[in-house]
Amino acid sequence: MHCRAAIVIPARYASTRYPGKPLAPVRGASGAARPLIARSIDAARQVAGVDSLYVATDDSRIAEAVRALDVDVIMTSPACANGTERLAEAASELADDIDVLVNFQGDALLTPPDLVEALLDHMRADPACEVATVAVRCSASAYRHLISDQTAGRSGGTTVVLGVDSRALYFSKRVLPHILPGSEEEGDPPVWLHLGLYAYRRAALRRYAVLGPCELEVLEGLEQLRFLTHGIPVHVVRAPSPAWDVIELNNPTDLQPIEAVLMERGIA
Repeated sequence: MHCRAAIVIPARYASTRYPGKPLAPVRGASGAARPLIARSIDAARQVAGVDSLYVATDDSRIAEAVRALDVDVIMTSPACANGTERLAEAASELADDIDVLVNFQGDALLTPPDLVEALLDHMRADPACEVATVAVRCSASAYRHLISDQTAGRSGGTTVVLGVDSRALYFSKRVLPHILPGSEEEGDPPVWLHLGLYAYRRAALRRYAVLGPCELEVLEGLEQLRFLTHGIPVHVVRAPSPAWDVIELNNPTDLQPIEAVLMERGIA
């Protein structure tokens, strides 16, 4: 099935953990620094099968930087609580023939294009799918890191529990399912790491905006739980582990490992 798709990158200036993050300079292999939003746009432009690309923001400084890159901007309300709400608002500004919107996180500049393409393939193959996202199997070393973070009271990532139909049963910042310490499953943990990449039908976004926040969404700090709480299935594409660490720029301390990946991959 052919359907027209748009990538929308949500970007806000007033990040609690990292104010002004979309304009934060990120150095590549050449040593030159470019704003985070510019590098996220570069990554989104590598995705095949997309008809248009937009940045949705509530800040004039971000909008100015994006327009200088010849990318369309959709101005949205600062009241949007998360990226999904921002896309829901932005959807009304898109052409009527756009069937699928991809939420390409503005701080996920290392997102491999093939993961986005896999999402689009899934949406095109299953017209009944309203929402889809991506997960990768957790390695033993990554599992140990997650458990270490959890023991120390830190949130090291998001896990998803899947049904046999690869639909999400639950997302959590805890490591799920629980594995008994010392069991053989620790060597090959049946844990799926969720990557913050989504594709939506327009109708699903409209429903999301009308429903408003739910208790689990607020408690976990995971916007996608609003869909599950209200019975909207979230399909999960099980993807192979990327060839590099898909690190998001959530805190200033994430800059060094991100720049190391850019250096290793020769991205100027």
